[in-house]
Amino acid sequence: MTDFVDLRSDTVTKPTPAMRKAMAEAEVGDDVFGEDPTVNFLQEKIARILGKESALFVPSGTMANQLAIKSHTQPGDEVIIEATSHPYNFEGGAAAALSGIQFYCIKGARGILDASQVEEAVRPEDHHFPVTRLICLENTHNRGGGSVYPLEQMAAIHRLAKSKGLLLHLDGARLWNASVAHGVDPKEYAQWTDSVSVCLSKGLGAPIGSLVAGSRTFIDRVHRFRKMFGGGMRQVGIIAAAGIYALDHHMERLKEDHQNAKRIALGLEKFTGVSVDPEHVETNIVILDVENTGMTAPHVAEAMKQKRILIHALGRTQIRLVTHLDVSSEDIEVALEAFEKVLK
Repeated sequence: MTDFVDLRSDTVTKPTPAMRKAMAEAEVGDDVFGEDPTVNFLQEKIARILGKESALFVPSGTMANQLAIKSHTQPGDEVIIEATSHPYNFEGGAAAALSGIQFYCIKGARGILDASQVEEAVRPEDHHFPVTRLICLENTHNRGGGSVYPLEQMAAIHRLAKSKGLLLHLDGARLWNASVAHGVDPKEYAQWTDSVSVCLSKGLGAPIGSLVAGSRTFIDRVHRFRKMFGGGMRQVGIIAAAGIYALDHHMERLKEDHQNAKRIALGLEKFTGVSVDPEHVETNIVILDVENTGMTAPHVAEAMKQKRILIHALGRTQIRLVTHLDVSSEDIEVALEAFEKVLK
């Protein structure tokens, strides 16, 4: 998609020349035997960043979440989750197919749950009901427009979980964005969880890879299921090197993505018929509604594509825009000019 401004997702980024160099020069070994030094370094680095005992490298964020769910639950258990969350909506029904669990879905405020909502969803001890076993949170929340979980709400949900004998998993695919946006160390979020998944191939710009972090006992169980799910990899230090480079060089620049997202939201707010709230843009995701323009979201997306701007339609009237390291401030102005022509 040469010469397109691609705002569909932060997963579309390409490795930088420096990242490619790091990949080419990576020391490798057989990771299934635990002998890839670059993978081992990455796993230790992530565990340290998140304040957890151990971490495991896996191919994707979906696998990371599903391994955590599988490792925390037994078939027939129930998992409390926000209704628009990624593991429920965008992971192909994997939790039912692979772990045999069911979700109890709660509608949050831009994806954010309150502890009182979670408490109401916990099943009483009765043989008629499934066993509530796990709570899943998402930070930042994709369909919430990149919303960031307030630390106090995570802490309150964690305290509730402990009081009820429940476990808590955080889908932290964009946890780096939350950390940079609010100036909070990642381990401050991770401390309120039993497990965390983090992604390297979104805002950080690595070509592939996620990790699951938690206790050593938990990660040993995750490791077994990774093998079962077909996620064992061999000389994968080539990929791990990209993640290490991303962590070392692409973290602080996430601020630029957040600024660009805010800029495009402020620009779109001025267009007649467009519904968008710049105050809700905390990180790198903007969600807008075009219902009052007289156009559908797919129609707008196709018209923008003709102007070499790629955007993602969420159903009939909603559009999601995501900024990333391959989108410059100049690209944002080009995109706004295209929107002005399409929406006039």
